[in-house]
Amino acid sequence: MNESPQHPVIVGVAPGQPPHVVEQAAYFASQFGAELVCVFVNQARLPVAEGADGSVTSLSIDPDSSESAEELFDAKLAAGLERVLRDTGVQWRTLVLAGEVSAALARLAERLDAAMIVVGTHDRSVGGSIQEFFNRSVATHLAHRQVRPVVVIPAHTPGLESPLPWQQ
Repeated sequence: MNESPQHPVIVGVAPGQPPHVVEQAAYFASQFGAELVCVFVNQARLPVAEGADGSVTSLSIDPDSSESAEELFDAKLAAGLERVLRDTGVQWRTLVLAGEVSAALARLAERLDAAMIVVGTHDRSVGGSIQEFFNRSVATHLAHRQVRPVVVIPAHTPGLESPLPWQQ
């Protein structure tokens, strides 16, 4: 594994996401000899400060919230990533960001000088279609605002219909 990769691969992760999105991102990272940064973006929080390593301090958008300004990566999501990535040989880490997903991923990619950003498509369910209609696609936003490659992995690939290990 690399000690200090210069151009990491960033992958957006979320509960319920098919594992092949992260697996494909890990494949790209291994081909580049790069670190894989698995990023969850909490849209219910606003970023207030960013660290050089990509970490973010955030506040809840709810002014009455008593939540801490620092958010931890979901343990169940991290355990699932560990199962998916353990045998890849890829150096990886997790980050929690805040705000609008495509803007947060783009800021991180710029800060870390990422080789690429990998995202999955939305589920083709009715709920997924409505969500995509109102929020527009993260991939579309990134493609229009980003100078580095954006790789979009389909949510459903024939033969890869299994849920994430932590969803079983």
